[in-house]
Amino acid sequence: MEKRFEEIDHTADVAIRVWGSDVAELFANAAYGMTCQLADPDNVRPSIEREIAAQGEDLEMVLVEWLSELLYLEERDGLLFTEFDIHEVTSRGVEALARGGPVETYQGHIKAVTFSELEITETDRGFETTIVFDV
Repeated sequence: MEKRFEEIDHTADVAIRVWGSDVAELFANAAYGMTCQLADPDNVRPSIEREIAAQGEDLEMVLVEWLSELLYLEERDGLLFTEFDIHEVTSRGVEALARGGPVETYQGHIKAVTFSELEITETDRGFETTIVFDV
C-alpha cells in the first residue's frame, strides 16, 4: 500500500504531513492518519458505516471540521474509522461515507484538531498539508 501520511516532529503536540492525488484523497488520508495516532488501524474492524458531512468557510476549515467530526464520533461512540469514500469535497463542504468500528486499545489521545501550520497546497503530485493535533 502506498504511504498516505508521515508523522513529523512537533514540540508539544502531534503533527502529520498528509498528501493525496486530489483533495478527496487528501481528506481520506488525513482521516486515516488521525486514526493511526489514536490506535492501530489493523485492530479496527470496519463493520459500521456513517454518512458524515462538514462545512466551513474555506478548504482548510472544511478539513478541520471533517476531522473534528470524526474525533467527536470517537469520543461519543467509541468508534474509529479506517475507510473513507469521499462523495464530494468543495471549498465549502465535504460529504463522505466512513467505515469503522470500536477499538479496545488506544495508543494515544487527541483533544482537538488545530489550524496551526494548516495550509493545503497543490504540488506537482497532487495536494498536501500538515495537520497539528492538540494532545
